Parts: sequence; C-alpha cells; structure tokens
Amino acid sequence: MKENDCKLVIANCKLQNERIQPGCHAHACRGHVGNYEKSPLSRASAGRGAASVNRFRRSFCNLKFAITNLQFICLLLILAIFSVCSATASADVYADVLPKIVKIYGAGGFRGMEPYQSGMLISPEGHILTVFSYVLDTDYITVVLADGRKFEAKLLGADPRLEIAVLKIGAADLPHFELSKATTGRAAESVLAFSNLFNVAIGDEPASVQHGIISALAKLEARQGVYETPYRGPVYVLDAKTNNPGAAGGALVNRRGELLGMLGKELKNALNSTYLNYALPIAEMRESIAAIEAGKMVSRPDGDAKNKPRRALALDALGVALVPDVLERTPPYVEQVRVGSPAEKSGVRPDDLIVLLGDRLVQSCKFLRADLEYIDYRDPVKLTLLRGQELIEVTLQAEEKR
Repeated sequence: MKENDCKLVIANCKLQNERIQPGCHAHACRGHVGNYEKSPLSRASAGRGAASVNRFRRSFCNLKFAITNLQFICLLLILAIFSVCSATASADVYADVLPKIVKIYGAGGFRGMEPYQSGMLISPEGHILTVFSYVLDTDYITVVLADGRKFEAKLLGADPRLEIAVLKIGAADLPHFELSKATTGRAAESVLAFSNLFNVAIGDEPASVQHGIISALAKLEARQGVYETPYRGPVYVLDAKTNNPGAAGGALVNRRGELLGMLGKELKNALNSTYLNYALPIAEMRESIAAIEAGKMVSRPDGDAKNKPRRALALDALGVALVPDVLERTPPYVEQVRVGSPAEKSGVRPDDLIVLLGDRLVQSCKFLRADLEYIDYRDPVKLTLLRGQELIEVTLQAEEKR
C-alpha cells in the first residue's frame, strides 16, 4: 500500500473518532506514516480534509431536514384541503337533511317517560315516519318543523311488529326524504344521526347531529331475552351514542345525505345494563309504511255505520273480558278468559295486550269494541297479542250459542 493511501486510511479513522486497533488497515500503515503524524503540514492537511467532510455532512443533513419539512408542509396542505372539502360537503348535507327532521310532543312527562321524540318527513304532504311509543298514546300530538311552525298531527297507523308509526300534518310542499331513494349501509361506513335528543331543539333551533360509523349489520333475533323489544329483524349497530331520550325516530344518513334508516327506541341490556345504539333499515319498513299510507293498520274512522253487519261480533262471544275501561285510552289488556271459549282454545291468556285486530291498530278498549262492530258474527277474526316482549297471532271463531 502506498504512503498516500495509508495517510487517507488513518485520516478516515481519525475523522470517525475511532481508535486504531491492531488488524486495522491504519495500524498496518504506521510504518509508512511515522513522519506523517509528526509533520505539522500533514496534520493540517488532515484537519482540512476532516472539515470538508464535516461540511459535506452538515449540508447533507440540512438538505434532509429541508426535504422532511417540505414533506410535512405538503402533508399539512393536503389535510387542510381535505378538511375544507369535507367541511363543505358536511355543511351541504346538514343544510339538506336538517329541514326534514321534526320534533314530536305528546304523552309522557313522568320520570323516564319523556314526552318528546323525533321524526322525519317522508312526503311533501306532511307524512312523518317515527317510532311507535307511549308519546303517541294521546289525541293531542304536536309536531314542530325545522322552521319553528307547529302543527297538530294525526296518527295514521302503526306497525307494532316493527315499532314504527306514521303521522300526518296539514301542510304542503315540505322538504322530505324519498323512501324510494333510500340506500343500504355497510359495515365501517361513516354515518350521521339527526335527532332531537334531550329536547335540545324546541322551536326553530336545528336538530342535533352525531357522527359515527356502522359497526355491524346484525339481527336483534340473536339478542332475544336480552333486549326488550318485539322486533327481531336486522338493524344497523352504531358506534355512536344515539340511544338517548328523544333521539328515537331520528334519521340515519351516510356522508352524502342518503337515507339509511331510522334511529330505534331505547334498548337496555337486562344482563349488564348497557344500551344498544341502533337504527332500523328503511328496507325493512317500506312495506309497512306503504300499508299505513294506503289505509291499512289504521283504526277504523267513525261514521261508517252503513257497513256494519246485521249481527256483529262481540268480545263476549269470543270468551274475552278486558280490563275496566276507565281512561280515555285504556290499553286493551285481557283480564279474563272464559274456560272452554274460543279464546282459551286459541291460546289467549290474561294480561295479553291486543295490539292488532286483523291488520288494524288497536289503540284502546273503546277502539277494539268499535272495530268489532264491523265484523260479522260468523267470520273468523285474527288478533295480534303482545305477551311480554313477544308478538303472538291467534285466530278466533265465535261459536253459536245452543
């Protein structure tokens, strides 16, 4: 190895602050560089070389730091642009959806029974989709629109199996969801929940909006005996705290503002006291909503006496006795079942609640007796009973007295 090469080896070792060890190329070159280490000129040359290398390293590090900063700034710019676009898109969705959400006020007012819930407009004529609950168990239902206007609403009908109801107000040209354009959500999809939770909005204040995702599409059937609900179909399980007073009946939409479902009633796990945040898919409700709007699942209106049969059916002929009718809307609970009667043979039991007569909603004892007046004594009648949290259908046929 030449002397100049040895000098470079030793200089490099010194620049690296390394000790020259036996076996190192620099150690082998000591014989050639004895004079080099002692020469001031040689040491000065080595110092200049080290300074050059250090300057190069500092320049390289500064360049890397500048590139890293530039990348970070670009990332911030991208995030800022994305945030602005996302905020603009969200603002457009809010402006489109909020006018379609309504506040509903009715029965309740006791602790744990708030007299309000949410709903959504589903037609320009004022049809409102909401949950079927005790709030609607009154003749005086008030609906407040997003612009603050108040209307008295009429209960058109309900489906106790889905726990949904349709109301009607006297208005026109209202912003509304088109159920035919409702879409289906998927797991992990980002969603928005619109409702009047905790009665935050009273007049023309906007409804509340919650952000979340769809955790899963699951069946409540798998939770039978845990959650108290007669519905056993598919639901959107949400990663958002939508199970709050007043939120039931609100709308679940995706980030484009497309309707996915309706927020369900409060469900509490009887085993661990946790709440389930969920929404019913619109696809599961379309048929029932159409039936209600068509006049089915509706209590029969008064003033239709000419259609009454000559001999009408009565509860006594079926062997059923209801609880005393002491209220304006006494729930039609079965108090007694006569031994050997058609009701006993069909499996009717005391404490059963009659919720449907055929396909018509039964709102009270008075409504049930009034509807039976339109059924002929000889015709079979189908009753839907709520026993605990299970819906049971039975068919009864009155027996001729001997």
